[in-house]
Amino acid sequence: MDDTGRDSYDWGAIPAGEGRWRFRLWAPSEESLTLRLAGRELPMEAEEGGWFSLVAEAEEGDAYQYLLPDGSAVPDPAARRQEGGVHGPSLVTAPRTALPWAGRPWEETVLYELHLGTFTEAGTYRAAIGELDRLAELGITAIEIMPVAQFGGDRGWGYDGVLPYCPHNCYGNPDDLTALIEAAHERGLMVFLDVVYNHFGPDGNYLPSYAGDFFVEGRTTPWGTAIDYTKAPVRRFFIENALYWLEEFGFDGLRLDAVDHIRDTSEPELLIELAEEVHARLGGRKVHLTTEDNRNITYLHERGEDGAVIRHTGEWNDDFHNAAHVLATGEHEGYYADFSDDPLGHVGRCLAEGFAFQGEGGRGVPSAHLPPTAFVDFLQNHDQTGNRALGERLISMTDPERLEALTAILLLSPHIPLLFMGEEYGETRPFTFFAHFGDELDDAVRKGRAEEFAAFEAFTGETVPDPIDEETFLACKLDASRRESAEGRAYAERLRNLLDLRAHRIVPLLAGAAGHAGTLIAAEDGVLAVDWQLDGALLQLRANFADGPRDMPRAEGEVIHETGTPGAPNSSAHMLALIT
Repeated sequence: MDDTGRDSYDWGAIPAGEGRWRFRLWAPSEESLTLRLAGRELPMEAEEGGWFSLVAEAEEGDAYQYLLPDGSAVPDPAARRQEGGVHGPSLVTAPRTALPWAGRPWEETVLYELHLGTFTEAGTYRAAIGELDRLAELGITAIEIMPVAQFGGDRGWGYDGVLPYCPHNCYGNPDDLTALIEAAHERGLMVFLDVVYNHFGPDGNYLPSYAGDFFVEGRTTPWGTAIDYTKAPVRRFFIENALYWLEEFGFDGLRLDAVDHIRDTSEPELLIELAEEVHARLGGRKVHLTTEDNRNITYLHERGEDGAVIRHTGEWNDDFHNAAHVLATGEHEGYYADFSDDPLGHVGRCLAEGFAFQGEGGRGVPSAHLPPTAFVDFLQNHDQTGNRALGERLISMTDPERLEALTAILLLSPHIPLLFMGEEYGETRPFTFFAHFGDELDDAVRKGRAEEFAAFEAFTGETVPDPIDEETFLACKLDASRRESAEGRAYAERLRNLLDLRAHRIVPLLAGAAGHAGTLIAAEDGVLAVDWQLDGALLQLRANFADGPRDMPRAEGEVIHETGTPGAPNSSAHMLALIT
């Protein structure tokens, strides 16, 4: 096996030695296949199980496509680079070897989610490097990049990718992405990548034309035809993709998007096999896998007998966000309705036990047995901001004192916190949904976006921004003038102080924190009180979200942080008592 492990990949073009490359594609719907390589057309050899392969002389950068019997030319679905867009030739690309980097322990993680195209004015991999010093100085320890897999068109969120191995060239080339990761590591920052294994986008997905068995006939996800993960070649496609990003580029972890739509009856199921193979292959590095999953399940995140991660490290905790959002804004439509009956109680249960729903209404399972670091909490992220009709940020929808208290609760809890880009200085520009395919799909996106919000009471009379208009995309770019303003600097300084407290007072207590660490003391009449038994200390939260002053339940130890006046409306306090 070479340094990248790529010679064990089933899919794609990989070096075969002495200037030769092996090209391989699973095309069970076809009886023959031809490789078009640098102007030559070469018949491929049929293998068992629907595979076709060929070893041929090639050079770095050579263009290639697969020719189907009907004469159509398709890109390699495992292409590492494209000559242009998703419909054109792929490019022969040598494996990469990431520079050595041991990574960081999971308990040190403070995630910062960003979209490359709107994070900087230039919107490129290289431009993002210029912001890393600022983030590291704030106390951020990890950036999480929204999907970069190539999708149709030149702008979008990234969740409509069709070439999962190919970094989108609208942000730069693979060398530029490597430079970003290396620069982050030089500053002690981990880098996570958001990957989408639950569907393919609508523009440029050619798999159905030659590999119909890749999909489940008659079953769909919210975004298109469901994928058949019971097929071995399909499983290898995604497992190899995870290994590719982690090994060749040196990403520290992956966020697996909407895994509740990865339905697999195999034993073991794909999500377990993927995690186990990642840890087996990369056991010498600290690698972290996180999931987004609205089922509120725990079996993917169970720990070993010694508390070690054996599969997935953490779960995005939408319950915490939804409850905190209702507590902050009073909104009650859509998925917020389930949390509007008792938002304070739901927030309290999330902080103490993980999920708010642990079987109630048929959703979820008990989660208190997991360590607090198994949950990734956030007040904002790309979905919860961008899926609003106008893309408003929380700063525009709630009282500043209440937001300050909630931010302290987020950053000083023993859960893993996530911030959305701009949140660190109180960004007010929106983050809305945007896309640009450049064809009839644009009209379908416009229509769908307008219809989505037509029935929402909160948006009656509002004009939903045109997701295809370039101005909608440009309006989402972070505002450097806001960041450098007196208000923005003061906002960032408060956040820096919180993250410094977290790093020095909370994080040292997390590595040994076990399940059943949290106890909900009170969540009524506006009073929120939670205690956590951590490794050698008792962390205590006391907050008041009532309209008037309240007496707080008794707490012990040193007050390490306060917002507002103790017991006053929209106040919070954190205490730490060492256990001897």
